[in-house]
Amino acid sequence: MAKILVTGGCGYIGSHTIVDLIEKGYSVISVDNNSRSNPAVLEGVERITGKKVKNYKVDLCNFDDTFAIFQENPDIEGIIHFAAYKAVGESVEKPLMYFENNNGSLINILKCVQEFNIPYFVFSSSCTVYGNPDEIPVTEKTMPKPAESPYGYTKQMGEQIINEFAKTVGTQCILLRYFNPVGAHPSIQIGEIPIGKPQNLVPAITQTAVGKIPKMTVFGTDYPTRDGSCIRDFIHVSDIGNAHTLAIQYLERKDNASACEVFNLGTGNGVTVLEAIRSFEKVSNVKLNYELGPRRPGDVIAIYANNDLAKSLLGWDPQFTLDEMMSTAWEWEQKLRADQTIFGGKPKELN
Repeated sequence: MAKILVTGGCGYIGSHTIVDLIEKGYSVISVDNNSRSNPAVLEGVERITGKKVKNYKVDLCNFDDTFAIFQENPDIEGIIHFAAYKAVGESVEKPLMYFENNNGSLINILKCVQEFNIPYFVFSSSCTVYGNPDEIPVTEKTMPKPAESPYGYTKQMGEQIINEFAKTVGTQCILLRYFNPVGAHPSIQIGEIPIGKPQNLVPAITQTAVGKIPKMTVFGTDYPTRDGSCIRDFIHVSDIGNAHTLAIQYLERKDNASACEVFNLGTGNGVTVLEAIRSFEKVSNVKLNYELGPRRPGDVIAIYANNDLAKSLLGWDPQFTLDEMMSTAWEWEQKLRADQTIFGGKPKELN
């Protein structure tokens, strides 16, 4: 049973990936300093899988502490690296914090990969590397444009770092560029727990619906799209998690043609922000309180994926519809509202 280290394992996508890895027979350890995650998430992982996952509460920007994890676990065979700050708006306001955290932690991890000869490395990248693309859907060969935010630049830089690194060592690498992960595990035992005001659309929708946020804003109504709002490619988080397991298995089979390969992870369907809101209102039977506002700095106009490569080479097959994504997200929000140990404080009544 191969041991996989998941960085950011208490986070949203990291925890869902851990579930998928365990269900596929892997042994998993996590590293997460919980600065932007809740350690209780791993209790949900245990309820789903029956396996207790050890988490090292370590800041990956501290090299000595990071190195110690590898010393204690010399049998690590693969790493899936999620740990990063990810709020686009915050990155615009605090660019140095993002460059230092996201790229500094990546470099420290790669130093350990080299020192301990870890054979497989999977990087959590993002469709933000494409910037505002000249063509959609984007393929893996679509020429990246300048990033629209410092967060996007950290992913572009991270990919460049890994590409150069892979040329000099024996580690086989995969860059997974995913689009907009949403929803919660079908068991509703784990899901997204935003810290502070949510920066992503679906948590903003569900928190508005449950009454935690009085009113949400749709940023931009004058984009050149079918209803004036941004277009995104929403993909269920469990489908994203499964793709990471498939990426590890792909490398284990030595199916890769080069030392560093790239895959898009999206449904291939472009959905506007207003269409996403209508889907939520349909499955929840809740009328959302929202207003139309100006554009937000850092937002890309429209982007969705061509996912043919991931389907054909990784054998990836996304399972969840948009309505199912919204339904699980809503069920999870209601669970958070009822569970004060996770939600924090007295839950508000549903409007």
